[in-house]
Amino acid sequence: MMQKQRILAVVVMTLSLLCGMPATAADLYSTISNVGYIDDAGADAYRSERCKLDLYLPQGKKDFPTVVFFHGGGLEGGEKFIPELLKEQGFAVVAPNYRLSPRAQHPAYIDDAAAAVAWTMRHIAEYGGTSGKVWVCGHSAGGYLTLMLALDKAYLGAYGIDADSIAGYVPFSGQTNTHYTIRKERGLDTQIPIIDKFAPIYNSRRLGTLMLLLTGDREKEMLARYTENLHLQEILNAKGNKVELYELKGFDHGTMLEPACLLLRQMIHRTEKKK
Repeated sequence: MMQKQRILAVVVMTLSLLCGMPATAADLYSTISNVGYIDDAGADAYRSERCKLDLYLPQGKKDFPTVVFFHGGGLEGGEKFIPELLKEQGFAVVAPNYRLSPRAQHPAYIDDAAAAVAWTMRHIAEYGGTSGKVWVCGHSAGGYLTLMLALDKAYLGAYGIDADSIAGYVPFSGQTNTHYTIRKERGLDTQIPIIDKFAPIYNSRRLGTLMLLLTGDREKEMLARYTENLHLQEILNAKGNKVELYELKGFDHGTMLEPACLLLRQMIHRTEKKK
């Protein structure tokens, strides 16, 4: 399918998804807040404070999928939250906080993201889910963290988790070059791209799981965000993957979150139906 056709398909799918797959009146969900996902022994006060997550859980269900959702904020701000359009969909949502720059610097926030996913893989069964159905996604800076966990296997590997054991990765408008905040930490021009080991594209590899790239409209997005994702798509597919990129026409960097959530939940429901 050509790129323009994919864009049109997204518009059609987004409109069709507005009806969604609502929960029935009998479906119940609960929220558990501020669960620590690291061993506090030896952790400094800031890491102990930030490394907490919220769980949004279906009640009375078993073996449900789980989405780990990382918030945005340029790696310098933001707080964990459960996107409204990911609620009441038959799956759990795990929303972690992570350390922020400049109080913490790279790769601290990437390591925290890996620790949060590893915690989810090890503990979601205690709440009725299953580790074989954990999806990872995030918006903006959260999309960058998603990509780093997917492509550099060392981060999850440090916690004993194979990055390819994740059901799928869906970054929302993630940066694929080295993140501009990491450039800022180094005293570099934040508008001049660099590609090193902290760039998702630098770590491109043959994936053993699913990935879908989503961005807003190239004319409304952050600087080169669509272009960076297009570059990553081409490099990943040259390595034998079949990664698609959807450009959400008419949506800017912030407003693309809602249609991206609709596409994510459609992908999860479609995958579940195949099983």
